Amino acid sequence: MGILHSIRNWTLTSLVVASTGVIYGKIFFHEAPLYIGAVFALFCGMPLLAFERRMILPRLNVWMHRLPTPAFILSALIVDFILMSAGYAVAGSLMKLLGLVDGTWEQLTLLKFDVYLYAVLVTAVIIFIGRVRELLGRDVFLSLLTGRYRNPTQEERVFLFIDLVGSTAFAEEHGDLKTQEFLGAVFAAMAEPVRRHKGAIDDYIGDAAIITWPLRRGIKNANCVRCVFNILDDIEANSETWLKSYGRVPRLRAALHGGSIVTAEIGVDHHKIAYFGDTVNTVARLESLCKSLERQVLISSDLARRLELPGAIVKEELGEHAVRGRDQSLGVIALHTQSRQALKAARGRS
Repeated sequence: MGILHSIRNWTLTSLVVASTGVIYGKIFFHEAPLYIGAVFALFCGMPLLAFERRMILPRLNVWMHRLPTPAFILSALIVDFILMSAGYAVAGSLMKLLGLVDGTWEQLTLLKFDVYLYAVLVTAVIIFIGRVRELLGRDVFLSLLTGRYRNPTQEERVFLFIDLVGSTAFAEEHGDLKTQEFLGAVFAAMAEPVRRHKGAIDDYIGDAAIITWPLRRGIKNANCVRCVFNILDDIEANSETWLKSYGRVPRLRAALHGGSIVTAEIGVDHHKIAYFGDTVNTVARLESLCKSLERQVLISSDLARRLELPGAIVKEELGEHAVRGRDQSLGVIALHTQSRQALKAARGRS
């Protein structure tokens, strides 16, 4: 799913970049075939986007981002020019050898200054839009763009509240800067499973993350449940890296609940999509039960009834529990994978 998502994104980006080349050709070279501008744009623009995503020359990218802002801007312009010049030369050479274009080798392989400025402007806009989309999240970005929640809307959503255990003790031992680095790494580890299972990270509150899905998308194929256990499995699979970098493997607690809420766009200078209602409060209270019930993953019975759990997930009925701030008790179920349950049982016998 993650690979398909990435392929889809890069395909869409490639089409956008190619279209900017077509537009440039239509404006400045009326008689030229449309594909010429598209090819030059792809060979000039895509290396820049790949560099921005650290798919090529990642160490150079990391080093540049550590520079002071003036030095970073200067180095970025130089690197952009080198990458675009190389792309322009390759595109021109290929089309010249294939007999698709007329012109001298110099005309077709030396990047012109006006082309460079145009390519830098287009790439900067694409990167900016991508950064804003990442900052806000896909769903929030599209909702703000379309004004979907300008008027409060009642809908049903699934919420996952996932919390890092022991962050206070870690901060006391390692200090605030190292703790923030640790938290950043934990939240980064959540990103791909959330994207893979079509969720959206709504907010970070201290050492916790709130992830949400529209109800239909969250319960389809048990996306919300699979997301939780993918996060746990990915962290466990990289336990040696966590130990080497931070001296411990993150331990998480998670709670899932879904229901009716009101969604609205709020704010004046700073806009945000916010969720209101008992469902949001309940999932936070449910997560606090993880500690008292000594379970890692809890789901409300209400939500569990609405989805079909994957075969590898085992349910443990925990009965009804009073939840602070809620008049009615809440049916609670603990979720385990068969492998984790077997490992826990083995540890208990030893």
